Amino acid sequence: MSAAPKPEILAAFEAAKGFMPVDEGLALYAAAVEAGGLGLPLLEVGTYCGRSTVLLADAARSAGVTALTVDHHRGSEEQQPGWDYHDPETVDLEIGLMDTLPAFRRTLFKAGLEDHVVALVGRSPQIAAIWNSPLGFVFVDGGHTDEHATADYEGWAPHVAEGGLLVIHDVFPHPEDEFTGQAPYRVYLRALDSGAFTEISATGSLRVLRRTGTGV
Repeated sequence: MSAAPKPEILAAFEAAKGFMPVDEGLALYAAAVEAGGLGLPLLEVGTYCGRSTVLLADAARSAGVTALTVDHHRGSEEQQPGWDYHDPETVDLEIGLMDTLPAFRRTLFKAGLEDHVVALVGRSPQIAAIWNSPLGFVFVDGGHTDEHATADYEGWAPHVAEGGLLVIHDVFPHPEDEFTGQAPYRVYLRALDSGAFTEISATGSLRVLRRTGTGV
C-alpha cells in the first residue's frame, strides 16, 4: 500500500497556490516517501508557492532527510502578465516583477515544515552546474519550454542515485498540448530512451521513473 500524507499535510497542500491536482500530489508523495528510504536528499525544480514542496518536505521529515527546492521565484513563461496562469497576487508592486518567494515561505510556515526544506533561490542550470552530490529523488516541474525542460533534465538527472527516482510533471503526449506539456513529454521520452530510467508509475500528467542504468 502506498504511503499517504496525514490529513493536515494534505490540507496544507490543497490550501497552497499551485496547479497540481490531488491525485498527482498523492502519487508524488508516495514516490518521495519511497525515495527517502535511500537516505539521500529529495530535490524539486520549480517551487512556485510551495504546493508540492509541502508534500516533499513531509516525506523528507519522515525519512530523516532534507527536501531541496530550486526556483528563481520570478515565474515561468506561462505565469507572466497576460498569460492564463498569471496570478496578480504574486507580483511585487514595488519592482513590477513576480516574486513567489514570500508566498512559498508562508506556505511552509503554515504547514510547520520550514526546518525540513532548503530553498535554493536561483536559476536551475546555474545551481545544477555547481551541484556535486547524489540525490535520491529529482522532481522536474520547472519551465515548459524545450530550453528550460531540457536544461533541468540535463542538469539534475545525472545526480539521481542508482535506485533513485526521477519524477516529471506535466507530461502530455498530444500535440494540442504543445504549450503546457510537450516539452516535459519530450524530456520524459528522452529519459526512457537513455536506458538509464524505467517507468514505474503514471498518474495523470505525472510520470515516475527509477534509475536502473547509467547515463542520461
